[in-house]
This record gives sequence, C-alpha cells and structure tokens, in this order.
Amino acid sequence: MKITIPTPPTFNFKRTAISHGWYDLPPFELNQESWTLTRVIDLGKARSVTVAISEGKRAVKVNVAHDVGPRAIEKITRDVRHMLRLDDDMTHFYNAVAHDPDFAWIADSGAGRLLRAPTVFEDVVKMICTTNCSWALTDKMINGLVDALGRESSGGRQTFPTPETMASMSEKFYRDEVRAGYRAPYLKELAERVASGDIDAESWLRSELPTPELKRDMKRVKGVGDYAAENMLKLVGRYDGLALDSWVRGKFARMHNGTRKASDKKIERYYSRFAEWRGLALWCDMTRDWLEDEQPPLKW
Repeated sequence: MKITIPTPPTFNFKRTAISHGWYDLPPFELNQESWTLTRVIDLGKARSVTVAISEGKRAVKVNVAHDVGPRAIEKITRDVRHMLRLDDDMTHFYNAVAHDPDFAWIADSGAGRLLRAPTVFEDVVKMICTTNCSWALTDKMINGLVDALGRESSGGRQTFPTPETMASMSEKFYRDEVRAGYRAPYLKELAERVASGDIDAESWLRSELPTPELKRDMKRVKGVGDYAAENMLKLVGRYDGLALDSWVRGKFARMHNGTRKASDKKIERYYSRFAEWRGLALWCDMTRDWLEDEQPPLKW
C-alpha cells in the first residue's frame, strides 16, 4: 500500500531526515544510499505497521508494509506530517536568514525542519537518554527500550514503548536491562506521570505559555535540565534556546573562532541577530556539512 502526502515548496526531505540524531535511533532507520526513512507506527489496538518514507515530486511517498484501513491511513498520514514538520510555517525563519550571506543557504536549500517522533513522550525519553553520555550509550539505551518493550511490527521491527508499558516496569529493569544508570528512576517516574495524566507532554505542542515558562514546565520533569529543555523546545517549535553542549562548543570553535575555545557568551552574541530563531540558526549552521549532495535552491 502506498500513501502520497503533498509537501510545502520549501520542504527538503534529505535535510529534514538527517537534521539530527533521531534518524539513527529506533523505531527510525535511515538508509542514506536510497534516502529512505523507515519508521514503525503504533496503531494502538490494531497491528503496528512499518512504513518506508521517501521523496517524491512535491510530495513524500509512504510505502506501508501491509494493507490497512482508512483510520490507520489517517493515523499514518498524521504521524508522518508531524515527524517531518510538514505543517510548520518556515517563512519567518527564512526571512530572518535570507539576507545574511553566511546563512542565506538555509532558506535557499529548505533547511530548518527538525525530525521528531510521533509523540512528545518519545522525544522526552530520547532526550533524557542523550544527556551526559556518548551517542553510543544513547543508542544502546534506546535500542534496549524498543527491543524489550516495543510492540512487534512487520519485518521484525518494534514500536517505541507506550508510557503505560514503561510505567509497568521496575526501576531495576531500567538500571540493569536498559543500562540507563542514574536515569533509571527518571524514566520510570516520567512514564508513570504521563500514564497517570499528571504530565501532559503532548500539550507542550499547543501551549500558549511564554517560552521561559514552558521551559520551566519541561524542567519539572526529572532528568530534563537546560540542555534537554532547550532541545525539546525546538521539537515543539520554540527556537530561543541554543542548547549548548561540548559538541556544539567544539564545532563553533572550529568554524568561527580559529579553533580557539569560545565562551558561551560569545556564541550567544554570534547568533543573537536571529532573535527568537537563534537556536535554529545555530543548529543549521552546525550541521550544514552533514549533507554534501545539496538540492538546487528552492523558491519560497
């Protein structure tokens, strides 16, 4: 079964798929030779399904592993639109960077959409698992969660576990089986609070709170500090925060400071011209070289 979803004229599939490390964590998988993004979609009570997403002409093509009904097609379409940020209006961001010689490439190439999971819950779990550790350990933890707790889909793949499933597991499971270390109680508590309704993480997508207040709300989740909260804000469409870490600081030094270590204040000043878009401008700048085979300039 195939689904075709129209995309905005400024949409760049490759840039979106490879925008940050989520493409490398299950239930995502990215084949950079065929440029196919595979994802397992949880259909609730129905059988989970694996989809393969690729670029079409002003559209994305979604190949579904087995036939599904109308309600499932609606859910798949909604999740794909959400993951690829197809409903995000990039006009104001592109206006902010278009006249800067060092950043005009962003608007020309249609960069700036950041891949995200179908649920904010999954994004939060993954973000907690990126803090204070190597990417190899993040990969190990997320693979452990999906392998142990995910629902089976086609091709031997698994869904991302639901809050209810994660809440049912002991802290010992997260420590011993997932190897989450100090994050074990945080993952358990997050799942319990989301499953009980004490935290409505999905509401962050439509929150009308000012960004500083929304950030404070996010930081009430144990394991979410400034870095994780500022990255989570980007995934819900708020780009004020820079989310500085050792990788960003090192990359900035090599790109803009003659390899010399730069203070956080200097990094903040460098991107301050982009105001509420500064976090997204920084991330596009840091990841510009992740895609060598660039598409022709887009008209927006």
